[in-house]
Amino acid sequence: MKKLIVISHPEILPNEPELLVTALDAGTHYVHLRKPNADAQAIANLLSRLPAQYLPQIVLHDAHHLATEYAIGGIHLNSRHPDAPAMWQGRVSRSCHTIEEIAAHKSNCHYQFLSPVYNSISKSGYRSSFTTEQLLDARNKRIIDDSVVALGGITPDNVTSALSLGFGGVALLGCLWCNPNAEHIKQTITEIKTKLLCYNS
Repeated sequence: MKKLIVISHPEILPNEPELLVTALDAGTHYVHLRKPNADAQAIANLLSRLPAQYLPQIVLHDAHHLATEYAIGGIHLNSRHPDAPAMWQGRVSRSCHTIEEIAAHKSNCHYQFLSPVYNSISKSGYRSSFTTEQLLDARNKRIIDDSVVALGGITPDNVTSALSLGFGGVALLGCLWCNPNAEHIKQTITEIKTKLLCYNS
């Protein structure tokens, strides 16, 4: 099954727990909690407002020490936090921005993000870093495979194209949080989930 991942809004929203639950109930595999400007206490407060049954589907980008305390399912590595905590046994994912990074870290991650595959929706001027030919070459060399998730500019209109390039799923950011309400989130995820299911069949 191709992965459908949601990356949180970078700021903590007043009704965020409800919106994240909506995303998970609509068929999201994992929600990545990425709050670069929030301290550990603010992240802990947000986690405490989520129903316990959803915590195994949460992945922390920051405050990794909270993962064990809250029974979080995964941690995410990036330039701010390049290494997993000692003794961590859960899922590990990583942000990558080049094909070479994907190849270098493939053996020690459950999955990786490659970005930006398309022009970013949430970051103005953050344009695709890859040609179709480069991505197809990485697919043919089995660097891009089911463990690599496409991030950057993903919308319902280009999900199938991303999967055809060999990606094992897609990660949503800008197309969800441009309109942060439950109905939009549910509708967008349902539409993309349908395309993933059709592609898998």
